[in-house]
Amino acid sequence: MSIKSRLLKRLDAEIAAATGSTQPAVLKVQKALLLGRHGQMALAREQLTALHLQSFQYPHPELGAWLHFAEGLMSYYTDFSSAAKEKISHARVIASGAGLKSLDALCSAWLAQLAYVRHELGAMLSHAQACDQVASAQDHAARYRLCTVMGLAFNFAAQQEAAKLWYAKARAHAQADGDDASISALMYNMAEMRASQLRREAVWSDANGQGQGLLLGADSIKNYDAAVGGSVKPDLTPVLRAQILVVEGEYAQALALYEAHLPQTVSAGLARLSGSLLADMAWCRVHLGQTERALLQAQEAELESHEHCDVDDRAISHSRLAQVYRALGHGSQAARHAEQAQALWRDFSADQQQWAQALQGLALRPV
Repeated sequence: MSIKSRLLKRLDAEIAAATGSTQPAVLKVQKALLLGRHGQMALAREQLTALHLQSFQYPHPELGAWLHFAEGLMSYYTDFSSAAKEKISHARVIASGAGLKSLDALCSAWLAQLAYVRHELGAMLSHAQACDQVASAQDHAARYRLCTVMGLAFNFAAQQEAAKLWYAKARAHAQADGDDASISALMYNMAEMRASQLRREAVWSDANGQGQGLLLGADSIKNYDAAVGGSVKPDLTPVLRAQILVVEGEYAQALALYEAHLPQTVSAGLARLSGSLLADMAWCRVHLGQTERALLQAQEAELESHEHCDVDDRAISHSRLAQVYRALGHGSQAARHAEQAQALWRDFSADQQQWAQALQGLALRPV
């Protein structure tokens, strides 16, 4: 699939015009990362390997910093590896020491992203503030990442209006940079946060919800990715669509999508979410009359429950399993999971309040 990206065209033009040995190589690192973000991971790896060889032969702090940063992102995009933090932190140290402010800011923004994923509020805010202090208004990649992280944080804290402001700025920076891959990622993140809210409401009320607007959003992501030339994690959007279909009560469609795409999603580094999604599959089988398989899938979901999963996903897992076991006539298991779910929902509410308080006193503003 060919990539139709304004950013790729600009990088190609800048590479052709660059002089010396270091600057073309730095731009080629950026191009390799963009290829990876459009799903061409093998080609990205091939190009980065060649650039590592050049760095060994002709070492330079700027190229070294960019390569460390690139390897961090490759770890993240490949399997969400914890090695990403170490590599990007090292890149930031080199960038800061060499006075590479744009890369310094970009590293800080990504460290904020990684801290958000790990649910480390203090570290996320610290890295976000560090990025804001170093990044100029024209450092679109860093500002995009910063605004996205802050949008997600406000979303998690149930501060939807503030989240919208940050998301709008993130989109503006991605558009200014011609970065279609970032626009796609933003579309996905916004849809995923709305879907998470819909799933929470569904298990709280034991009823089907209305996710038609979100289904259109998921389809828009798929169509956008096809138009611009692919995405780094193409299986995520079908899995998102499956979650929405479960809430809508379209169990056969949801189950088919889970069966087709969940194995790849889990193997790509999202095993911590498998308990929640397997519980969804069990719920689908209950409604499709597949009672024996529903019970087996529920038991599998229990075994796959991951302690490092976010508290709301664990709460959804237990809430969904309570529904499954109740429908299958296993009252004691249903009561046990319902009790665990209630405790986790209390933890989730406390987390939201903590995040809301921390964000309320923050001096950061979307720029």
